[in-house]
Amino acid sequence: MFEFSEQQIGALIGSHLWPLFRISSFMMTAPILGTQIVPARVRLLLALLMTVVVVPALPAVPEIDPLSLSAVTLIFHQVFIGLAMGFAVLMLFQLFVVAGQMLAMQMGLGFAAMVDPTNGISVTALSQFYLMLVTLLFLAMNGHLVMFETLIESFTILPISQGGMDNLSWWYLASRISWMFAGALVVALPAVTSVFIVNISFGVMTRAAPQMNIFSIGFPLTVLFGLLVFWINVGNVIPQFTGFSENTFEFMRGMLLAPQP
Repeated sequence: MFEFSEQQIGALIGSHLWPLFRISSFMMTAPILGTQIVPARVRLLLALLMTVVVVPALPAVPEIDPLSLSAVTLIFHQVFIGLAMGFAVLMLFQLFVVAGQMLAMQMGLGFAAMVDPTNGISVTALSQFYLMLVTLLFLAMNGHLVMFETLIESFTILPISQGGMDNLSWWYLASRISWMFAGALVVALPAVTSVFIVNISFGVMTRAAPQMNIFSIGFPLTVLFGLLVFWINVGNVIPQFTGFSENTFEFMRGMLLAPQP
């Protein structure tokens, strides 16, 4: 009959429990798996299965009493690390959602909104198109595998210990929001600029010949021209998404490699 001591049981539980908190919190916030389409029970089951698979390849975890105050602190550190990494990947997808919002408002399609089933909010049709497109590209380019690889690599870069991410890492993550808006502007800038030039030309024509009443037909022409430029610009989404994805995964590693206390 097998007999286990209290220390052995605590070490066995800790070796699986601490990684589970980081992986499960990442699953709850990461795109695709962290959306409302995937039930929470399914995400938790996937996190548990992944923990069981990857634990043998992870560095040794500290032996801490699961019922002690140190264990509570360690749990919070692991949850925050998982949330930060998931939020970093989420901003990659929200970048294109914001780009669709910018383009739709400039074209006059801001009223053409629909419910996003993944987030449960109302977004423009162009944003929903961008979101579906980048999701398919992300899966086709095996971005989900790279995402999980980066998550597992985080246990080597930032091992499970009493310390978590320092203030500099959190500052990197907060400043990442400006990168999201800047990237969205880069994606939407060609179409937005083209529509803006069309609106200026309508204004000049109206000023030169007020009797023509250009603005009565300006709105449908602006929408049609904006959709045409949007269709032409779709071909540039793949190289842009590739560059933004590489930058995101490099940022995730750099965020964890920030000087720790």
